[in-house]
Amino acid sequence: MLETQKIISAENFLRGCTILGINYKSIKMKYLPILTIFFIYNTLNAQDFNLYEKETFVFENDTLYYRILKPSNFDPNKKYPVHLFLHGSGERGKDNVSQLIHGGELFLKKENREKYNSWVIFPQCSKNDRWPSLSADKWNVTFSNEIKKPNKSLGLVIKLMDTFIEREDVDKQKVYISGLSMGGMGTYEMLYRRPNMFAAATPICGNGITQLTKTYAQKIPVWIFHGSNDNVVSPKHSFNMAKAIIASGGSPKMTLYENVEHDSWNNAFEEKDFLKWIHSNSKKQ
Repeated sequence: MLETQKIISAENFLRGCTILGINYKSIKMKYLPILTIFFIYNTLNAQDFNLYEKETFVFENDTLYYRILKPSNFDPNKKYPVHLFLHGSGERGKDNVSQLIHGGELFLKKENREKYNSWVIFPQCSKNDRWPSLSADKWNVTFSNEIKKPNKSLGLVIKLMDTFIEREDVDKQKVYISGLSMGGMGTYEMLYRRPNMFAAATPICGNGITQLTKTYAQKIPVWIFHGSNDNVVSPKHSFNMAKAIIASGGSPKMTLYENVEHDSWNNAFEEKDFLKWIHSNSKKQ
């Protein structure tokens, strides 16, 4: 759980007692041990997520909110991989917290911090914006074959990444991108806008412009994930992207989860080789 969820949970508990006509004081002692464990657990989780430092990137009059996880036992004399993660449409805003809901815990696991030690960046798309260059939240359609100016939020992410990967403590041969739902669409868009930046990509339940796969198909290994029962973003869009990458000379990997709906990111994060596969790739020269 996140920092805000800890507060909301407490408020909802008290509000629920009132609505149900339960005297909170009469049950406080009975359930005090359980409540204590509950709030300690939430506090610990909040402290874990606080490892993601809150940052902002400002360009002219626009601001991008993002969270960044510094490599464990950071040594400024070493070079580390960078993993960019794009959230879905439900996590838009400017609280600089919600974007960690899906995927944030994955990079905090002890074994992952040890084996795949890297910079991890979670930018947050503004409330009325989108990662892909769409003017409305129409995710389940065939994207038109045209390159438009990137939407404001993605444009800021591009500028942030262009700057960040030039740091002395960054391994430019090992820059990765993942994204789910709207973020999966943003992943495909980042690939054609920056085909020379990334060493691997993992779009989850996404959609993209098939004709533009030719810009990155032979350069960037891609592992695509989707749920077979997804009625928010049809799996046909992932199939179409995979076919287009193949037609453009690439060799994508694709995993389709049987009887899984839109939240296939949960399955993807449970793949034992998810991070292993990503970090096995270095940028092709």
